[in-house]
Amino acid sequence: MDAPVACVAILNYNGRALLDEALRSIAAQRFDSYDVVVLDNGSSDDSVRWVREHWPQVRVVALERNIGVTAALNAIVEAAGDTQFVALCNNDVELDPGWLGHLVETLRTHPHAAAAAGKLLRHSDRTTVDRVGDELHWSSACYGRGAGEPDDGRFDHPQEVFSVGGAAALYRMEALRRVGPFDERFFAYLEDVDWGFRARLAGYGARYEPRAVGLHHGGATLGEINPFSLYHLRRNQVWLVVKNYPARSLLCYGASVALFNAVQLAGSLRSPHAALVLRAYRDALAGLPRMLVRRRAIQRGRRVGHRALRQVILPPDRP
Repeated sequence: MDAPVACVAILNYNGRALLDEALRSIAAQRFDSYDVVVLDNGSSDDSVRWVREHWPQVRVVALERNIGVTAALNAIVEAAGDTQFVALCNNDVELDPGWLGHLVETLRTHPHAAAAAGKLLRHSDRTTVDRVGDELHWSSACYGRGAGEPDDGRFDHPQEVFSVGGAAALYRMEALRRVGPFDERFFAYLEDVDWGFRARLAGYGARYEPRAVGLHHGGATLGEINPFSLYHLRRNQVWLVVKNYPARSLLCYGASVALFNAVQLAGSLRSPHAALVLRAYRDALAGLPRMLVRRRAIQRGRRVGHRALRQVILPPDRP
């Protein structure tokens, strides 16, 4: 038999209570050439046994220990096999039946796009946007585009976005192989923006397709902003800039990056997480030699520069 066109992959960690809803929505997809894999990242809540018992048609890749979000995403890509597209999904999403088909159509229509994302709404309030792609400001601030805004028609038009969010997105396998794996040094958070930036530098784009609708619990597995996420966000934000900003971009916006991070740091010093944030910046600096090695490889191979990036990266955000 021919290989399926797409693989829909769920990353799971102690998400047994969420998996049935996610898998039911994936099984209901109208697109008819795909398989499903659940990669379990060392769960201790009986997720693996439950999936094998209740969803025997789903492939399960069970890791013995939690290796981090980023390394697990790379393992998912490997597990997807010989497909044209792979959908990377959190275990806390519910996808409309047309979600996969609309995103496959989008990537087929836009061959320059490395990835595509749909309209994610909040599961707890389906009139509110969870995210409709990701946006990056030259200050290095990263946001889920439209997060918290009402779904009032403003986000009903397909368009180019800087990158796609990792909660539910479809990637072109050819682009994943060419751009390379997610950076496992990030461990968790901003690994999707980093990959999207590298894809941009390699000449790819990213698309938003509003017909591909999904619901997202948001933070159901890792939680909302907490010490774990705060540490990785602050550290990885520095590495994102060091690796990916072309020299001209650093020259133009280095001061904005420094100001943004200084204000973030100053605000954190007045919070209970002061020591943690200081450790994040310390570790970011300690990791600079490795990031500079990666920077040289990325910048040597890039096909676009500062001028093209100005079309998709937003002006510096106010700190």
